[in-house]
Amino acid sequence: MNKVVLSQRFPRTKMRYRRALGSVDSIGDHAIFYARAIGSMPRAIFHYPRETVRLIAEISMGSGALAVIGGTVVIVGFLTLFTGGTIAVQGYSSLGNIGVESLTGFFAAFINVRIAAPVIAGIGLAATIGAGATAQLGAMRVSEEIDALEVMAISSVPYLVSTRVVAGMISIIPLYALAVIASFLASRFATVLIYGQSPGLYDHYFSTFLIPTDILWSFVQAIFMAIAVMMIHTYYGYTATGGPVGVGVAVGNAVRASLIAVVSVTLFISLAVYGASGNFNLSG
Repeated sequence: MNKVVLSQRFPRTKMRYRRALGSVDSIGDHAIFYARAIGSMPRAIFHYPRETVRLIAEISMGSGALAVIGGTVVIVGFLTLFTGGTIAVQGYSSLGNIGVESLTGFFAAFINVRIAAPVIAGIGLAATIGAGATAQLGAMRVSEEIDALEVMAISSVPYLVSTRVVAGMISIIPLYALAVIASFLASRFATVLIYGQSPGLYDHYFSTFLIPTDILWSFVQAIFMAIAVMMIHTYYGYTATGGPVGVGVAVGNAVRASLIAVVSVTLFISLAVYGASGNFNLSG
């Protein structure tokens, strides 16, 4: 009786309480789904190798209408290409204000590897691979194709989710290598050909401050980003409801969550790798 009276007197408090419980339940659903997807990855590799290879090709080069523009390869490549050029323009102009524009090569080697290329590549993954996975799985869910797989005794999580996560992990390596190379070339092109800096001067500072371990950690960061993006997008697609409108809502929610995850992965890995010493020494 007291509970009924309290709920009638404080409806807003009751609504907030239910929202808090719903948020906790949602976190638990995410955790259970991610654990199932990761645990099913060996099964996906050994039992569905053809599907995994097909998804790798689809993720890298695209399929159908997306193949016209080259899929994720072209999108991520152009994103990082123009980002590298922007870094060179801003770096040369800003450093030129204090008379040290010769350090533009250092600026490009430092920012591209540690911040710009990983973040922009992660955003490109979320907008292409991730959104496509959410739309595909969401369409299969609302059309009851996933239920049909379960009826045929085919476990849907390994076949639909884990294969996509594995394909994303494998595809990100050459895609990110292309992204890093594009950002380096764009920075050099803008500095040397547009601003007229000596190629030898740029290459000297670039090669001096380009730390190989930074590139390695950058690839590790990209792999974790790919895992996070694929996990989030497959979850929202797998649990989509409400017909075509629900699929669109799921894609929007997944993109929003994956963008937050990309920046969070960048923050946590940067704190773990560079938080104590920074792995950087600017000296003559």
